[in-house]
Amino acid sequence: MFSHTIFVFWPRCARPAERVRANNFDRTPAGHYAAGVRENLAKAFQLTNIQVFRHAAVPKSYTNRLGRKLFLALLTVQGLGAFALITVGVILKKFGAAHSVMQPRVRREINRAGVGLMPMFFFVALALGFLVIGQTVSALAKVGATEYLGSTMVIVIVRELGPLLTAMLVLARVGTANVIELGTARALGEVEALEALGIDPVHYLIVPRVIGMALGIFSLTIYLIIGALASGYLFAFLQNVPLTPGDYYRQIAEALNWLDFVLLALKTVAFGFFIAIVTCYHGLAQPLRLEDVSRVAVRAVTQGVVVCVLIDAVFIVLYLVT
Repeated sequence: MFSHTIFVFWPRCARPAERVRANNFDRTPAGHYAAGVRENLAKAFQLTNIQVFRHAAVPKSYTNRLGRKLFLALLTVQGLGAFALITVGVILKKFGAAHSVMQPRVRREINRAGVGLMPMFFFVALALGFLVIGQTVSALAKVGATEYLGSTMVIVIVRELGPLLTAMLVLARVGTANVIELGTARALGEVEALEALGIDPVHYLIVPRVIGMALGIFSLTIYLIIGALASGYLFAFLQNVPLTPGDYYRQIAEALNWLDFVLLALKTVAFGFFIAIVTCYHGLAQPLRLEDVSRVAVRAVTQGVVVCVLIDAVFIVLYLVT
C-alpha cells in the first residue's frame, strides 16, 4: 500500500526542471525555446486587425465598402505571406529534428491527403475519361482531325484539368478538415498548451500537413491523368472510333516534352503548399471561438479556390512564354 501511494503521488512532487527535461520533441531546452517560439510567431498569431475589420459596422457608402474589402484583402495577403514565410523557415531550420515524432505524423498526412483518397480519384478519373476525353476523341474523329488528339489531350488533361481538379477535390476533402481541426484546437487552448510545453506548434501541426498535402496532390494528379487517359480511350473504343491504342498513346507521347513534366511537378507541389498554408492559417493563426470555426472554414475554402486559380494562371503564362 505504501509503495503504491508513493507511485501515485510521485509525479505531483516532481520538480519543474525534471518535467521540462521529459519533453524530447526538440533538442533545444524548453525554457528558452518557448519564449523564442512565441516571439517568432507573434505576427502570425496576433493579426487581430482582420478581425476588427470583419466585426466592424458595415459602411453605408459603396466606396467605403469597397475600401473595407480592399483592406481586408491586403491584410489577408499580409497574414498569409507572413505565415508562409514562418512555415518555410521552420521547415528549413528544423528539417530532421524530432524525426521519431514527425515521421509518423507526415505519413499520416500523406495517407489522408493521398492514399486515403485513391478510391474517389479512380472514380473521378473514370468519369473524366468518359465525359471529356471520350467525347473529344469522338468529335475529332468525325471531322478527320485525329492528328491533333495528342496536343489536345496534353493541353486539356495534363496541363490544366488534371492538376486543377485534383487541387479542388483535395481542398474540399482535406483542406476543410484542416481548418476545423486546427480551429477547434485553437479555440480550446491546445495550441497555447503546446507552446507552454516548449513545442513549436508550426513544426508539430503545420509542417506535416504542408508536406503531406504537397506530396498527396502530386501523386493523385499523376493517377488521375493516367486513369482519365485510359478510360477516355476505352469510351472512344466503344464508339468505334478508328484509332488504335498505339496511335492514341503515341500521339500523346509525342505531344509531351520535358517542360510538361517539370511544370506539372511544380504546379502540383505549389497547389499542395498553398492550400495547406491557407487552410492552416485560417485555422491556427488567429484566435477563434468554437462558433466561428464553420464560418472560417467556408472562408478558407473560398480563398483556397482563388489561390489555386491564380497559381494556374501563373503557370499558363509560363507555358505560353516557354
